[in-house]
Amino acid sequence: MADEMVQRAQRFINTTYNNGATLGISKLDENGQTGWPVMYALTRALQYEMGITALSDSFGPTTLAKIGEKYGKLDETTIPSANFCRVIQSALYCKGYDGGEIDGKYNDRVKDAVVKLNQNMGVSGTYPGSSLWPKVVKGLFNMDAYVTVSNGSDTIRTIQQWLNGRYILRKDFYVIPCDGHHSRDVAKSMLFAIQYELGMADGVANGVFGPGTQSGLKSHTVSTGTTGVWAQLFTAAMVLNKRNVPFGNFTSAVQSGVETFQSFSKLPVTGKGDFQTWASLLVSYGDQSRKGTACDGVTMITPARAQALKDAGYKYIGRYLFNPSTTSLPEKQIQPGELATIKDYGLSCFPIFQTWSRSANYFSPEQGTADAFRAIEWAQYHGFKPGTIIYFAVDYDAMDGEVTEFVLPHFRGIMRTIGESSGYGVGVYGPRNVCQRVADAGYAAASFVSDMSSGFSGNLGYPLPTNWAFDQISTIKVGSGAGQIEIDNNIVSGRDFGQSSFNPGADFGGLDTDLDKAAYRDALLKDVQAYLVSIGVPETGGENWEPDDDWATLGGISTTKAVDLVLSADWLFTSLARQLRLRKALIQAPVLWELRKMNPFDVAADEAVKKGLDDDCSTGWGQIFAWVTIEARNYCREQGIINGSPLTNDDIPTVWKQLNEDPTYNIRSVAYLTLYNAHQIGAPRPSLTTTPAQTQALLARYNGTGDDAAKYGRELLGLYNQLENYNMLSRG
Repeated sequence: MADEMVQRAQRFINTTYNNGATLGISKLDENGQTGWPVMYALTRALQYEMGITALSDSFGPTTLAKIGEKYGKLDETTIPSANFCRVIQSALYCKGYDGGEIDGKYNDRVKDAVVKLNQNMGVSGTYPGSSLWPKVVKGLFNMDAYVTVSNGSDTIRTIQQWLNGRYILRKDFYVIPCDGHHSRDVAKSMLFAIQYELGMADGVANGVFGPGTQSGLKSHTVSTGTTGVWAQLFTAAMVLNKRNVPFGNFTSAVQSGVETFQSFSKLPVTGKGDFQTWASLLVSYGDQSRKGTACDGVTMITPARAQALKDAGYKYIGRYLFNPSTTSLPEKQIQPGELATIKDYGLSCFPIFQTWSRSANYFSPEQGTADAFRAIEWAQYHGFKPGTIIYFAVDYDAMDGEVTEFVLPHFRGIMRTIGESSGYGVGVYGPRNVCQRVADAGYAAASFVSDMSSGFSGNLGYPLPTNWAFDQISTIKVGSGAGQIEIDNNIVSGRDFGQSSFNPGADFGGLDTDLDKAAYRDALLKDVQAYLVSIGVPETGGENWEPDDDWATLGGISTTKAVDLVLSADWLFTSLARQLRLRKALIQAPVLWELRKMNPFDVAADEAVKKGLDDDCSTGWGQIFAWVTIEARNYCREQGIINGSPLTNDDIPTVWKQLNEDPTYNIRSVAYLTLYNAHQIGAPRPSLTTTPAQTQALLARYNGTGDDAAKYGRELLGLYNQLENYNMLSRG
């Protein structure tokens, strides 16, 4: 919603500073909405008015120091010009305070606003009155809130105000938000506060959980009856970790909360604020001297290493299902015979799946689906039994917005595929916020938390996820000689113990692989075009088109476009074919055909269903009816081929919508329909050795029965042969 006074502030910047050119920025949108662009512009305007020549978006040390050096504090007696005052007034409006009329006058309205700002920040005891002191000005020129927002906690806001009020005069402590939410800045401010109370001087205190801070905390155990600042700091840390205790003195209620927290975190349950409890509250990795019983690593578990790990008290070992690199970390992937060694030494293994997963652009529903199929296959290859939880990695500091936009849809694809196509469970490896949000969305049963990365924004300010299974806190070396191995040391919650026995590994020889598009796309297209022309299907148009039809507008797809669409989903056709142990051309051929033959009648039928004029029609890439999809999926479920609840005719609207909008769901349904069609015609389930005659019969049944279906089968067999030729070349 637009705010008139914010809009006036934006207009002031544009009119006063040559549409931003004077400040080195673009003209502001005069939309009345506060945001970083306007705050950056105001910061630059403030710098300009102070005579700073190197303007910056950042309200950094130079800007802060200049205010103190030139003015001491800002008020009606020190503000040097009307425009300087207008900048301050504009900033007040952008923070939700009354800045007067943006008229260059530090009047009573502005003074009242500054008094309120100081109170909201919690610094009015240090800075009484209506003057703006340098650190308060810095806090004014950012997007931090100083009132409770977005269902924030009033108790957390009280803690934030308390920290500001107590430590604002320390050199490296700046105003933190007072919005009722824990955050990176609040977490760092807590470490500064601890260091200040330990007696560290300015310049020594640095907000890092280093040896001096750790040593000091070891002599500051708090317990029932403790009062004063150490009790306040400890209870603040508890509250910030979402523990429902009162802020202030260490009462019996606090002791009870501490015992619960210690039990949850697998700390010794003492009910006291001892060093290990302090550490777990203040930094994600906690006390790194803690000895875990789980580990993970990129080194093969040999008999000597297995014995060393067992002797050191380790029971559960995380190992990677797959290594996409052929040159880096040669032992990262589970090696032949390794799981047998793990079993023989009485250890267990929990599998991890990771390819790249180190930036937001890796994550998508399609990539999640592809990863899930590959993880299933590798888990079966290594012999992991149903019920095993596979941990899928998010191995970078994903911002919260990236979790929403990229990571959650990715895990939705993983969960749907793992749930439908295997007996495995889904786990997530990553920072605390990633793990908790994936768990809250229902996409992971357990979390493997990358807590060693304590500086990650997804760890700072977030508590240990509620469904944590393994907590990765340190890298250490175990054993000596041939048994020496470097591992990541993990605390175990008891939610997952991995697997201690394994099935014989599955054989994936002879299955289809991804098509080598660079080598074969053009030749494949040329051969498909030639074949289709030979049976009367040109590059564009077709039997249901009038000569003057606007072919593309009406929904038509050329042969070239149809081939490229099928190749864009080659990963999915390959995954389904490998999972179902059949030739992927059997799934590709009807999809390619139906894409190419799409016509105005198909478009009209879809619109009729969307408008509620019809209940069902063939739709999507494979032109499937919802009712037959329901029959096919129910059959496959009954045969134990896929998992899921039985579908009924009541599900037709939902199934049709998925078929229409989601090509992945549509293509999967084509694959399941192929198996169902074999059942309907009394043929063997399709396999790697299905004969040409059986293949033609299956393709014919895709179009029903009768003469038209028989013709369909003959035509599609030729298309199948073109596709299979290049699939065969790719698999070698």
